[in-house]
Amino acid sequence: MNPLIPLLPARDRQSHKGDYGRVLLIGGSRGMSGAIGLAGIAALRSGAGLVRLAVPNSILEIVAGYEPSYMTVSLPDDDQGRIVAAAREQLQEQLSTATCVVCGPGLGRSRGVDTLVHWLYTTVTQPLVLDADALNALAEQPATLPRAAGPRILTPHPGEFRRLASGRFEDCPDEDRLQRLAAEWRVTVVLKGFPTRLSDGVRDAAAAVGNPGMATGGAGDVLTGVIAGLLGQGLSAWDAALLGVHVHGAAGDLAAEELGQAGMIASDLPRYLPGALRRYSEPNAREGE
Repeated sequence: MNPLIPLLPARDRQSHKGDYGRVLLIGGSRGMSGAIGLAGIAALRSGAGLVRLAVPNSILEIVAGYEPSYMTVSLPDDDQGRIVAAAREQLQEQLSTATCVVCGPGLGRSRGVDTLVHWLYTTVTQPLVLDADALNALAEQPATLPRAAGPRILTPHPGEFRRLASGRFEDCPDEDRLQRLAAEWRVTVVLKGFPTRLSDGVRDAAAAVGNPGMATGGAGDVLTGVIAGLLGQGLSAWDAALLGVHVHGAAGDLAAEELGQAGMIASDLPRYLPGALRRYSEPNAREGE
């Protein structure tokens, strides 16, 4: 085991679900309900104690039907089934009890979405993971990026990273550019690929994990959920990102061993997360500790 990769702490026998985080995931839109569902299931399978999905009213029943172990919250939406900016009123109550927050999977694009992402990014003090269309919303308003109100983890694929980084440090090698932008924005960036590269502006890592079977729609949503589940259990932004990437890759490898690579789909991955977590966990707590 690489000593630089953090381990998931052992659990106290007297602990309860509230000790392992209240994760709030915001996303989904008509036609993209699966993305937020995958992220929510992955957060549960990564050890989060309580998971709540805040989704557009028009897809609430669909998302609720994916998994009985998480809760759902209805948000107002527009005629295209996208969350509207006025949803911040409902979200404020949910945010008050959240340990960490996710925004992006299946979110869709609209002016209202851009406004909502800006508000979350600049006001939420808890750790916030941003993926998919939340990243595209940030790319449309780059002045927002240095204004984070708390710990932030951005999980772009190369295309999303190019949009976020447009016009910034373009003469630098990719590794230096990633480090410089993470430092300027004061965030942790997880640049997905092979290898996946991470930087928080001070520390850098490259993780050559996973396999080509994970090159399938929705796998990134699973990674987002994994990182959120680890944040909910008290890991720092850097540790949650680094461990999350390795757990996600290990789950993909376990899935490929059983299913083969060509036929893997993203919804296979959460079933293998518990086995992957075992590889990166401290020994179970003993009675009385």
